[in-house]
Amino acid sequence: MIIPDFNNTSIAFQMHGTRSLKRAYWLFKSISSPILVKTGNALVAHALNLGIPVRWAIKPTIYRQFVGGETIKDCSSVVQHLAQCRVRSVLDFSVEGKENDADMEAALQETLRSIENAGTNPNIPFAVFKPTAFIPHHVLDKIEQPWTLTTDDHAKIELFKSRVDRLCSAASQIGKPILIDAEDSWYQKFIDDVTEQMMQRYNRDKAIVFNTLQMYRHDRISFLKSLHQKAIDGNYVLGVKFVRGAYMEKERQRALALGYASPIQPDKASTDRDFDEALTFCVKNISNISIFCGTHNENSCLHLIDLMHRHNLDASDSRIWFSQLYGMSDHISFNMAAAGYNVAKYVPYGPVKHVIPYLARRAEENTSVKGQTGRELGLIKKELKRRRQSNN
Repeated sequence: MIIPDFNNTSIAFQMHGTRSLKRAYWLFKSISSPILVKTGNALVAHALNLGIPVRWAIKPTIYRQFVGGETIKDCSSVVQHLAQCRVRSVLDFSVEGKENDADMEAALQETLRSIENAGTNPNIPFAVFKPTAFIPHHVLDKIEQPWTLTTDDHAKIELFKSRVDRLCSAASQIGKPILIDAEDSWYQKFIDDVTEQMMQRYNRDKAIVFNTLQMYRHDRISFLKSLHQKAIDGNYVLGVKFVRGAYMEKERQRALALGYASPIQPDKASTDRDFDEALTFCVKNISNISIFCGTHNENSCLHLIDLMHRHNLDASDSRIWFSQLYGMSDHISFNMAAAGYNVAKYVPYGPVKHVIPYLARRAEENTSVKGQTGRELGLIKKELKRRRQSNN
């Protein structure tokens, strides 16, 4: 088994010309400033509210770095280029914030098209969807207090379950797994229950439906173990996508405002510990668990590689996938793929205007995750220097 060298910038940036690398350098340099990111996000939001065009500024910069295109067809060249380096793609329709039935139905049809597209392309091994795209937030907000639900709310809940079933059924028919993304903790219990029903229905022979566990929650290890026991008792395969989490500040603020204990880990070390402990548990029980390891953390990737080695699992074992976001952590994705591991980039797509909330989170994530932007900048500088020296 080959241990990838995450410092190998020649492999990491093989897809990028020098001009592209320089553009990425200045972009990461810009979003390394929290003040600049906060101000920029506020200005963009204000411009959108006033109807001021922002596409001209966003599409050739941050959109180009982190998004595959506006449509599935637009993403085809990105998928092809990544595949040339053994990196697969997961196309993620990243339009957010839609609340009416027409928009949710449109999102459903687009997600069905993305599943159909995955079925025809071996370089797209997974489909994915965000549950809140298919149910109004005001209904989810009331689920914690079921006595407040109206007849119309109950109808929307049943429609949501029907939509999720349509997506999982479509994925099952083409034989490609589907990832159900995680949401805020106060929504997650309901989503977990629906996802569990889908796993019982469609994961009989292999993992088709994957739930997502955010390991910055302190209860996810016990939840994982309970999921596994239910899978054993129900005679189905458990599919789990692991991430650290994306809503930490919002979670803590809500817990403080409403006076309940925060579901978030006390510190990053606890999150890292539970993330790696979850991977350890899954590999020990790999006979009926499939793993989608979504992380930009080098140590967690190496931990999973070590687990695979100790349990005599091939690098290309179809039950284990590694994933990073498109436009980030290429030093992990491309070096792991070159070493023979299963790697899939999360490739968001959608119209510029509607993908802006996603882009705002990516910019904020790069400023808040300690060392993330510095690592990206350092590796790009190293590769640019290597290319200058090789040309002399």
